[in-house]
Amino acid sequence: MSSVVVLPAVRAPSLSQPSLPAILALCGSGALLLGAMGFQYLGGLPPCTLCYWQRYGHVAVLVLAWLALVPTGRPVRLALLALVGVALLATAGIAVYHAGVEWKWWAGPAACTASSSVGKTVEELRRMLMGTKMVRCDEIPWSLFGLSMAGWNAVLSAALGGWVLVMAWRLAPRPS
Repeated sequence: MSSVVVLPAVRAPSLSQPSLPAILALCGSGALLLGAMGFQYLGGLPPCTLCYWQRYGHVAVLVLAWLALVPTGRPVRLALLALVGVALLATAGIAVYHAGVEWKWWAGPAACTASSSVGKTVEELRRMLMGTKMVRCDEIPWSLFGLSMAGWNAVLSAALGGWVLVMAWRLAPRPS
């Protein structure tokens, strides 16, 4: 006697579903965040204040993209997808600011660009007394093809964020 087990058909997400952009944003932002942590823990390059600010945007993307994958109504998923795109573009904006600080195009936060002990914050003075080396935002610890980590984050986050927003707009229902 033989028995047959019938499994439900599993379909891959199509371009007409909000799932695909959410999955790609989740993977892309997750890869950028893992890359940053790899540079920190494996490469010995501790992050500066602006590096942490960029990471917060990627954490927001991860949360919003996961929520966009929850089977709720299509309008809710599209709204979450739009927020994913905005969070990626915000992260790209912070990364552009950071790259500009690295290239000395504009001043960065005093907490990570001050060069003398005059005018230091209490946190900076505490770090000096404790012997902790301050990680500077205005130095480029690593670059590839002329772009620093902040520069690459700006390019990749802007491209992914723009694509996610375009996809959310294309998937949005049109009034008849």
